[in-house]
Amino acid sequence: MPKIEIYTWTTCPYCRRAKDLLNRKAVPYTEYDITGDEAARSKMVERTGGPRTVPQIFIDDRHIGGCDDLHALDSKGELDTLLKVA
Repeated sequence: MPKIEIYTWTTCPYCRRAKDLLNRKAVPYTEYDITGDEAARSKMVERTGGPRTVPQIFIDDRHIGGCDDLHALDSKGELDTLLKVA
């Protein structure tokens, strides 16, 4: 199983949408709720190389991007390969 990490805000609809997709794929992930936590947000920005928006998603330490990027991978049939699901 790959290591999946997602940085979120509590009230972010895009975060919920990304997590819903991961939940439908039945893959475990680690969520970092950075709501109001500037130190955590700074760490996220360091990892992403610039983007400050949420969600930010990593699969096996590879930066995937945000919600739209995750759904685009799924639409192209590439997400299941990254997640190692059938």
